[in-house]
Amino acid sequence: MTDSVENLAGDESEDAPHVPDPATEPGFDLGDDPAPAAAAAEPASETSGYQVLARKYRPRVFEDLVGQEAMVRTLKNAFETNRVAHAFMLTGVRGVGKTTTARILARALNYEKPGVDGPTIHMDGLGVHCEAIMESRHVDVMEMDAASRTGIDDIREIIDSVRYLPVSARYKVYIIDEVHMLSKQAFNGLLKTLEEPPAHVKFIFATTEIRKVPVTVLSRCQRFDLRRLSVEELAGLLGSVAGKENVEAEEAALKLIARAADGSARDSLSLLDRAIAHGQNGVREDDVRDMLGLADRARIFDLFDLLMKGDIGGALNELRAQYDVGADPAVVLSDLADLTHWLTRLKLVDGASEDIAMSETERQRGSEMAKRLPIRVLSRTWQMLLKGLAEVQGAARPIAAAEMVMVRLAYVADGPSPEELAEQLKSAGGGAPGASRTAAPSSDGPRAQLRSVSSLRSEPRPAPAQAVPTLMLSSIEDVVALLAKERNIRLKHALEAGVRVVSFEAGRIEIAPLEGTPNTIANELSEALSKATGQRWFVSVARGEVPVAPTLREQAKTREEAAKEEARSDPLVKAALAAFPGAEIVDVRSPDLALPEGEDVIPADPDDPDDPGIDLDAMAADYDSREPDQT
Repeated sequence: MTDSVENLAGDESEDAPHVPDPATEPGFDLGDDPAPAAAAAEPASETSGYQVLARKYRPRVFEDLVGQEAMVRTLKNAFETNRVAHAFMLTGVRGVGKTTTARILARALNYEKPGVDGPTIHMDGLGVHCEAIMESRHVDVMEMDAASRTGIDDIREIIDSVRYLPVSARYKVYIIDEVHMLSKQAFNGLLKTLEEPPAHVKFIFATTEIRKVPVTVLSRCQRFDLRRLSVEELAGLLGSVAGKENVEAEEAALKLIARAADGSARDSLSLLDRAIAHGQNGVREDDVRDMLGLADRARIFDLFDLLMKGDIGGALNELRAQYDVGADPAVVLSDLADLTHWLTRLKLVDGASEDIAMSETERQRGSEMAKRLPIRVLSRTWQMLLKGLAEVQGAARPIAAAEMVMVRLAYVADGPSPEELAEQLKSAGGGAPGASRTAAPSSDGPRAQLRSVSSLRSEPRPAPAQAVPTLMLSSIEDVVALLAKERNIRLKHALEAGVRVVSFEAGRIEIAPLEGTPNTIANELSEALSKATGQRWFVSVARGEVPVAPTLREQAKTREEAAKEEARSDPLVKAALAAFPGAEIVDVRSPDLALPEGEDVIPADPDDPDDPGIDLDAMAADYDSREPDQT
């Protein structure tokens, strides 16, 4: 099987790669009193050329892994109790150390030297197989890149080779990087071997997309989530490496690099490499900002302050000034969003002001800003910055798009809340219809949006328009009648037969649509009622468990059956049904005419000269005196 080497520290390759001694060049060391295995790395030889920092300071033992203490503790306990799994799954963001950890684990499984005859994580000095394993050239430790070898044929090579014993090492170790890119057939072909591998075989998988790995594979592996490194851990790592390289580095510059690396040790060392090459006299904060296209952090605070004050002119000038010195508009918006998030945490989370990534000046300014700005303003600013960032990244002229985002932010950030607006309109004269039109935004900025409200008292107002009477609806039946009157037959039918009414009160209805009835009926009903009644109606769809209630049509059907049953018990109806065999009660209607109290005569219709009225007693006596065969 052809080995495919994936390098955590980068994809660089050299004709004659320098192989540092693992005993004297273990990699990352943040401690003040390093162990013998954590000595400083030796410079690359003249024949090997320059070696990038991410490869030069690659971890060689578990103790050198930064920020993965939980995984190291688990493996230590497993090795000491001889409970070593047959398959491991390593997952995490890029550059966090998955492939490096896989090689260290393979070295620990096959560590061998006088006095050591079993797997161990305590690798003091160079073992028999260590050098070959860390150089990815050991015959019994095979690496495969699943990104380029995804098919079942590649997995079949592994399946065919696992039956053979290792050539020289204790275990045959298969390291498959980016395992999530294997095809479905390849995963299926690997399952049986992965579940019951020979005793001399170990599997180590690495992936950045753990959700794409089938659960059938995950269930057969011992999973380790390599966590993203914090800014503090990365800054310490960078400071240690800079010291070993005899490079003077400012703490603020290292923090900038650590933030830009976003939790990746490899990315942070690659950026440090660039920063060393970029600066002539060490790693300086200003040089790193220029290299990364970042704006001065203090200027980000200034820009944010101008936006929150509504000073759009000053904000645009500040943005243009940052752009002229090399700041990327998208990065500026991203920094503003990060600042907004941090200010929100300052208001809500105890201890957020102790963030090591922020300087003392930044923490002091941030605390003052957080006290002034309410959560609603910060939340709204966050949403607008996220939307604006997408616009800037897709715009033909990013700086123009960023300036328009600034305009939107400045004109709403210092605007009044709905409560404040209602109060100002109320104090200005009861919120007359003309008030909202007079209080329009002016060119002076958002503070001028309500400036003209104060002059409403002295200005003549137009006479208020005649109030439009509102239609009161006191029951769901009134709503159905209104829809019928408005000839909205489709909505009336849906309300009668397609929903269950959960609750009803003036201005608010809660419904539960039946299967086949779209949820849009709530919006349609709300709009129809608001338009017809002149007042706002809220119609919502019930969530969760809903009480089982009949629809309006089912209720009407029940009432109709009850009325028919009551009618069947009436003597006159009984006689009519008996006189006409096969007759049925089709409908029951209540008479509109009401008898005067104490009378048994329905008076004649005054509009009908031929209507004599009805004497109920006489009609009943006439009915009772019929002959038996009279119909």
